[in-house]
Amino acid sequence: MSKTPPNVLITGCSSGIGLACAEQLRMRGWRVIATARKIEDLQKLREAGFDVLALDVTRKEHLQAASDYIRVQCNGCLDALVNNAGYGQPGALEDLSADDMRQQFEVNVIGLQALSNQMLPFMLERKQGRIIHISSVVGRVALPFLGIYSASKFAVEALADAQRVELQGSGVQVSLVEPGPIHTRFGENAVRSSEGHLPQQTRFRSLYAQELQKREHGQNPFSLPPEAVAKKVIHAVEAARARRRYKVTFPAYLGAILSRFAPDVLIDAILGRELRKRQQSLQELPAEDPEA
Repeated sequence: MSKTPPNVLITGCSSGIGLACAEQLRMRGWRVIATARKIEDLQKLREAGFDVLALDVTRKEHLQAASDYIRVQCNGCLDALVNNAGYGQPGALEDLSADDMRQQFEVNVIGLQALSNQMLPFMLERKQGRIIHISSVVGRVALPFLGIYSASKFAVEALADAQRVELQGSGVQVSLVEPGPIHTRFGENAVRSSEGHLPQQTRFRSLYAQELQKREHGQNPFSLPPEAVAKKVIHAVEAARARRRYKVTFPAYLGAILSRFAPDVLIDAILGRELRKRQQSLQELPAEDPEA
């Protein structure tokens, strides 16, 4: 008699970390409910053989539809939830509008927790389950020009820490996965999210152009493939006792050490020196020929 495969719902499966988690967990015998927002992404996932679900975590009707899907299609059995959906809004804090900052939190924080709360009753009823939040190293050390994104990940860390204690004795475990630089479309998406949001008249205009170009082309020697994150997610959902935090890439380990042991003045000095180097490199570039 074949054993019923465990069910996992993963958000943001159109590419990158979400897709890698979906593929790796399916290979290990999980029934994966892969979610995305765009019709074309859902179609690709369907053609790849996944159970698919349209899900925008900021829309109440989508959250209710996800709950109904688990109740009907999975008989109320949800073994794991992987909260991966999110995006990064780049820009100096002085250049971001209230709407930009609000939307960042609506997706990365409020939507994440709303979906977790929607799925939690299924796990509590069976007295077992795993909730995994894909956080970031910038949820431990805030980076300049990623301030609002860092703030959203700091918030996710706090939510997980609080709910982990609230769920003690329930059979439900909460884990954080903290990637550093990963080979995904995150940089490209950050570039797109900056379009039309960052002001043309800003003291950081040249620096934005440089940084966005770097992010679009994924220039980071410490980057790892998204499968490295999926490996940690597999442990979080399958181990008898999941870890509270999983770090991925060297910068993630370094960030965790700095956040715990380094004084703020040292972190400020390190990040400030790096920022000055980038600004200096811009000043050393040859001036553009206006007739070119």
